This record gives sequence, C-alpha cells and structure tokens, in this order.
Amino acid sequence: MVGSPANLLNDRENVSIRDTIDRLNKHQPPCLTALNGPTEEINLEDKTALMSYTIPLDFCHSGNVVQGGFVASMLDAAMSHAVFANIENTTAVLTLELKVSYLAASLAGPFTAEGKIIRAGRSIAFLDGKLFNEQGELTATASSTGKIILAKTI
Repeated sequence: MVGSPANLLNDRENVSIRDTIDRLNKHQPPCLTALNGPTEEINLEDKTALMSYTIPLDFCHSGNVVQGGFVASMLDAAMSHAVFANIENTTAVLTLELKVSYLAASLAGPFTAEGKIIRAGRSIAFLDGKLFNEQGELTATASSTGKIILAKTI
C-alpha cells in the first residue's frame, strides 16, 4: 500500500513516541501531504493522535470556506493515526462508517485535529475526532468505525 505506515510499531519497547511520529510522517500518503498534515503528537495513555494542517484557499468554496470533504479527511486521518500509533502491527485502517458534524465554518488556514480511540477490538475500532481552528474554536466533530488491518506475523 502506497504511503502505508505498515509495521511501524513491531517493536514497541524500542520505539519512542518521537520515532513513531517521525515514521508516521515519513510514510504519510500523498493526500495528507496535499493537506499539509503532519502528525504532531501521540498519547498512548489517552489513545490519541494530534495532527496539524494548513489548508490553502485552493481547497475552499464560497470565498474561504474549506470544502466539507477536506474537513472530513482531516478528521478521518487523525482518527486513523490514533490507531496506527496505539495498536501494534496496524498496516491500514479502513473507514467503514464516518459521521461528521460541521459546527462552524472552517476557514482557510491552520487547523488542529485530534483523533481518539474510544474502543478497539482485534479488528474493529470506534473512533472520535475533533477539529479546531487557529483560534482554538471547535469547527467540526466526527465519529467513525474503522476496520483494523494487521500485518501478518509468523
């Protein structure tokens, strides 16, 4: 899979949080590169991932309002990265269901997205996401069900 952070955490004891963040960013898919969306923080205790984005006017309609699909993508990526960072041997997270609530207009510029694992089993994860603008205002939330694809181990 192109850009997949496959097998990033096979040896969790020897992988620091900074190493994990660096690997997630190094192997990010082109769509996240287009959104200027690096992973900034992960928290294994809270099961969260924090990503930052800088959205240009090219991704907007009606002046400077970010198109809703890009808002959904920012949230989806943050939620998936929470899984990559917290569940060992995850090679992909397939979004089975995604609900986005648009609370305020998301205007071009910097954003922070937080993805959180609410509950995860062997193959399914229930996830939440929040998107904040540069002023710290919550502009969108999401909930998602994702299928966890694990690396085959011998």
